[in-house]
Amino acid sequence: MNAEVIHTPALLPLYTLKDKVVVVIDILRATTTMCVAFETGVNKILPVASPEECLMFKDFDFIIAAERNAVKVEGFDMGNSPFEYENPFLAGKSIAFTTTNGTKAIKKSKAMNPHSILIGSFLNISALCERIVKSEKDLVLLCSGWKDKYNLEDTLFAGAVLDKLKEYYQMPDDAALSAWCLFKQHEQDLESLVRASSHAHRFTLLHLQTDDVKFCLQQDIMKVVPEMQGEYLVNLTPQQAKSFS
Repeated sequence: MNAEVIHTPALLPLYTLKDKVVVVIDILRATTTMCVAFETGVNKILPVASPEECLMFKDFDFIIAAERNAVKVEGFDMGNSPFEYENPFLAGKSIAFTTTNGTKAIKKSKAMNPHSILIGSFLNISALCERIVKSEKDLVLLCSGWKDKYNLEDTLFAGAVLDKLKEYYQMPDDAALSAWCLFKQHEQDLESLVRASSHAHRFTLLHLQTDDVKFCLQQDIMKVVPEMQGEYLVNLTPQQAKSFS
């Protein structure tokens, strides 16, 4: 099977996603936060394109969450820090969610008729890779980037996935090979590299009270694998996932 890496959603028109498993990656922070939300017990997440659209769901018993430029949008219940989603109050709730990069990547990839869309983070990397292998489908690792530009941490994670899957998948293009090489070069100290990234610097300038970078680089602390089912992200059991596929 083949594994491709798309470094930003702006490159999607150059690829085909039909009948492939797509993993959407937004390490800092949307896909990490989604995994935390499901680990906490959230029922479903509705990715939406804009804060304006997201706001409409407040009248339909959704918790509304919006982030732009790494900052929670004023007037919304929640932003995009994974620490916000550890609240047990969220168990059983539904969230309408929009972010600068991650939800955009989900919406764009969904429009291209993939076999399935999975959500990836370092937090769930092994469970994610197990699900990918069981699919027996070609793989696309879609980096959300930053406003359609390349970013470091998403590509680094794509390389980490490729490293775990190297016995099952081949890398047919240089985009995948470069992601894997980046990971192999820095695998002993991922945090130093990510802290040098532009997005980590944004967090520093915003004086965040939480260390989101360190949190998002934790590996294998949960088994959830969020997956698109219709318009919603859900956390399917392995049996449900097999049936849905």
